Amino acid sequence: MNALLTLLYMVLCAAIIIFVPPLVAPFAADYGVVTSMDAAKAVLLCTVLATIAGFYSYKQETAGSFLLRLFIAGLLLRMLLGTAIFAFKGQEFFGGDAITYDAYGLAQLRGWGGDKYYQSLANIFVRGGESSGAGMVYLVAAIYGVVGRNMLAVQFVNAVLGSTTAVIIFLCAHHVFKNIRVARLAGIAVAFYPSLVLWSSQGLKDGPIVFCLALAILATLKLGEKLTLKYVIVLVCSLLSLLSLRFYVFYMICIAIGGAFVIGMQSITATSFLRQFAAVVLLGLALLYMGVTRSATVQFERYGSLQAVQRSRLDLARSAQSGFGRDVDVSTTSGALSTIPVGVLYLLFAPFPWQVISLRQSITLPEMVVWWASFPLLILGLWFAIKYRLRMISPILIFTVMLTIAYSVFQGNVGTAYRQRAQLLVFYFIFVAVGFVLLQEKREEKKRQKLIERRELATQQAATVGRSQISR
Repeated sequence: MNALLTLLYMVLCAAIIIFVPPLVAPFAADYGVVTSMDAAKAVLLCTVLATIAGFYSYKQETAGSFLLRLFIAGLLLRMLLGTAIFAFKGQEFFGGDAITYDAYGLAQLRGWGGDKYYQSLANIFVRGGESSGAGMVYLVAAIYGVVGRNMLAVQFVNAVLGSTTAVIIFLCAHHVFKNIRVARLAGIAVAFYPSLVLWSSQGLKDGPIVFCLALAILATLKLGEKLTLKYVIVLVCSLLSLLSLRFYVFYMICIAIGGAFVIGMQSITATSFLRQFAAVVLLGLALLYMGVTRSATVQFERYGSLQAVQRSRLDLARSAQSGFGRDVDVSTTSGALSTIPVGVLYLLFAPFPWQVISLRQSITLPEMVVWWASFPLLILGLWFAIKYRLRMISPILIFTVMLTIAYSVFQGNVGTAYRQRAQLLVFYFIFVAVGFVLLQEKREEKKRQKLIERRELATQQAATVGRSQISR
């Protein structure tokens, strides 16, 4: 199977290099012509990164061969979709932010080269690193510095990150529940769920955000078990990346991680207490050294009020036909609290069938049906996890609850809520997998009981027949 998937990858790469036509990138006169050589550069960069990620997946002690297949299959699907979006100029239809990141990423690259005019243009968006999208601009600029201006390369880098996220979620699920079936189902869901594939197939920041969140949770779980410098570095790097990509998610994941270390993810002993205390101190010192406190001060002054949340929410609600709750006022504490129930409903389940008013919304319905059907499994898995694995799931539970509540207050647009749900789905799917396996094991137990009863009945019948023959 690994050989077949590798062959398919090579065939797809060759097809991309040969058949992706020269294109003038959309919506900007200075994009230049995208030639087949540019497609080859994108494929080469993807192959290098995929080799590293594939090796990491294969070297895992738990189901390494399965993880390699999962990674390659997820990558193939994302590359295929990303190439189609690129070739047919679907960036504006599926995610117009990719065009913005391309333009500012090129400006940032030229700014790094000493062009003050383009640096000033990049600073308008980046604002000295305080913008919620600065990290994506830097990522695009770094990619363009390696392969030249190439939106397809950005999409392929995101495809590698999205496929690796499935591997990381597998490792998180297995670490918490020690059940290979739960881990497999969670990994498969993240690798192939349509919206997760879509957002990680484009030049958007959603893919890197979800990847960094999953990586931060995995590092936290590993540090809760054993304090190692490797996972301290991984955790700090993933947190700093989140700060540059979406700053409020960074603060929520920091609270979740800090809370998990305080609560303790293992049984409380003197050794575990010292380990968790040391992890918190090291993490705090590293973030302090990186200047997080300065960024936090600026961001809280600018965005850290309910009035700012109300302005952003109103803009989202009025920005398109998919807006909702235009009359809602979250500028007060009571208003924000009263919005949570309806906001959670929209965040988790929208778009609803009666809200489908465009092609983009209609293509989401099949996956929404799957998600609606999976929700009871989510509740069942969550109940089991809270009852039997509360300490272990504390970082995931704290983060998902906080972000769910925050988005329920902040969001006023169905499309945006659908897109940002991806940050939660990767962790929700762990609990969905738990619920599914619980039901599956219950059915298997019933079958075993019936089989035992049948065997006992057959034994009794055989004994009765034997006694009757002896009596004769």
